[in-house]
Amino acid sequence: MREVLGLDVGGTSVKVARLADGRVAGVGQSDPYARPDARGVVAAIAQAITRSDPDQIAAVGLCVPGLVDPVRREVTRSVNLPALVGVSLDELVRGALSEAGLAGATPSPVTIVSDALAAAIDFAATVPTRPAGPDSPSPPRLLAISLGTGVGAAVLDGDVPLRVSGSSPGHLGQIDVNIADADGTIPIGPDHGRGSLEAYIGVPGLRGRFGDPISDWFPRANLADVPIRALIQALRIAHAVYRPDAIALLGGVGLGLAGSPVAARLRQAVADGLTSIARPAWTLEFARSAHHAAAGAARVAVGGTEH
Repeated sequence: MREVLGLDVGGTSVKVARLADGRVAGVGQSDPYARPDARGVVAAIAQAITRSDPDQIAAVGLCVPGLVDPVRREVTRSVNLPALVGVSLDELVRGALSEAGLAGATPSPVTIVSDALAAAIDFAATVPTRPAGPDSPSPPRLLAISLGTGVGAAVLDGDVPLRVSGSSPGHLGQIDVNIADADGTIPIGPDHGRGSLEAYIGVPGLRGRFGDPISDWFPRANLADVPIRALIQALRIAHAVYRPDAIALLGGVGLGLAGSPVAARLRQAVADGLTSIARPAWTLEFARSAHHAAAGAARVAVGGTEH
């Protein structure tokens, strides 16, 4: 069976999803890494592909962290994975496929999509959404926030993405939530922005506060934790900017929060005294899979259209 492969190259690992007839047929994930060189990234992609047990690959969709030049098809800036800067993304995938024993398995070029948009596309395709309120547009609007090593966002009106800055609806991870710790200090984000959302709820920030692995923090997370307060403030801002009908917290942190004590209380905390601009029937959802972005990249590759 000819399948479509989705590759999500993240700041700490690579995730892969195989799509067959619109359904996820298999997934894989590399071992964790910490700031690998380009050769290490190729090896991690190959490892994740092999673990997904691929058959015949008809097309490949790719997510990479950072800013991508769509003409040169290279990453021009990547805070979380600097080894990718200046590397041909087509060569990166070809090298990984060859190492995984799939040389010549897919046509070139690969389809490139942002991880936040890919995750939103898969979430919208696989998770039923509640009906929008009477004042909502048709189709309803989804704000999907990817919480991982970095923080990204995508806004979908049905299946149409909102573009404000490049292919994104703006840089939500860099908004200034500016909440001081008990000693009065304000954290600095990876992009050197003081008080950015990413400084609080991105994986490096969480590790700095709660230790490694951050999975130990999720069962004891509470609304008083500074990162949760920062997230609440960011979601309140997002309601004024985007007016979503639904918000989905995706990525590894979103998946971890789904099973945490704050999951059932987070929506009410956001809604308390929320601006009347917000859609009154809005919902808060959480990731159902660690592979939303990889599967979404494969879904985009099915259409062969880059985002």
